[in-house]
Amino acid sequence: MSSKTSTPKPALASAALATGRAAATFAARLTFDNVERSYGETDALAGFNLDVAPGEVVCLLGPSGSGKTTLLRVASGIEKPTGGRVLINDSEVAGPNCFVPPEDRGIGLMFQEFALFPHLTILHNVAFGLKGLPREEARREALLALQRVGLKDLADKYPHILSGGQQQRVALARALVPRPAVMLMDEPFSGLDVQLREAIQEETLGILRETRATSLIVTHHPEEAMRIGDRIAVMREGKLVQAGSAEDLYHNPADLFIARLFSEINEITYTVSNGHIECPIGELPAPDLGDGVYAIVCIRERGITLARNGSGLAGRVLDVKFLGDVARLEIGVDGFDRPLKVRVREMDGWARGAEVSVVIDPARVLVFPRESKESEDSVVS
Repeated sequence: MSSKTSTPKPALASAALATGRAAATFAARLTFDNVERSYGETDALAGFNLDVAPGEVVCLLGPSGSGKTTLLRVASGIEKPTGGRVLINDSEVAGPNCFVPPEDRGIGLMFQEFALFPHLTILHNVAFGLKGLPREEARREALLALQRVGLKDLADKYPHILSGGQQQRVALARALVPRPAVMLMDEPFSGLDVQLREAIQEETLGILRETRATSLIVTHHPEEAMRIGDRIAVMREGKLVQAGSAEDLYHNPADLFIARLFSEINEITYTVSNGHIECPIGELPAPDLGDGVYAIVCIRERGITLARNGSGLAGRVLDVKFLGDVARLEIGVDGFDRPLKVRVREMDGWARGAEVSVVIDPARVLVFPRESKESEDSVVS
């Protein structure tokens, strides 16, 4: 792909051409302004808007097909948007009248496959993006990058000897060695086993903080997004649904879809009457929903308190599932037609058949309008 000679380029891109790497030592702002990307009649991105501050780490979260990878490909310049604009430091790099090619954007890109070249040594894999530098300088920069990820001693080896975690580190070093102002990562931890994943996440985050690269990281895992992102941007059907800190999205989800992403919930459908819902834990406000509308009351599994004696609702433990540090109980609760699922500390020692007192704080219960496709079964009037 190439751009017209009259196409304006951001300052960081011009510097990158001169040095063979992104010369910017400060992170860049990345902005998506009403970005669209269509494939025939399918809209992969449908008016996506997001502003990523310099040095910020933002996780893109959403189901398969929501447009996360497409957004990274558009940001990197691998694909052109069919509408809207992409800006780096407020300079347009993709839009109706401008397209800056990928190599001139000062962007690092890391895919989940790592894509290391098997015929090149680890050192030459890392130095691959430094062809604009003199050979010895490129070697020195690549060795420094490998030292940063703890693999300098393997510089002359080949990728086939590496574990999955080591391959991830080499791919990270290769992406960061040109000193990109923006780092794009597509599910970089998905191929790692559970024991290794968290350690590699922490190491990667530490390196991103050190380099101060503005980072956009795609993930399918809410817990991973909560652990590593300064903010989380939730996507659905090519659009931004909600963006905010982990605390914001957990405590104040914009809709039922986001509530389901960030916590295990019990969902009970009720009918709204006079601006509220009557349920066993009391009267819940539903001011934005009209009379007769179906609403879903969401009670978090971890938001239910159990006691052996108390003034809460009477209940009985119907089932206990051991999940390591926690146990998941099914409890028949007075006033509810279906058992409630509750997560408690495993050491609390609840057994099937135990009588319990159930306390649910109404202030922590979420109420959402029922989506049109939701089943009408178990509606409580």
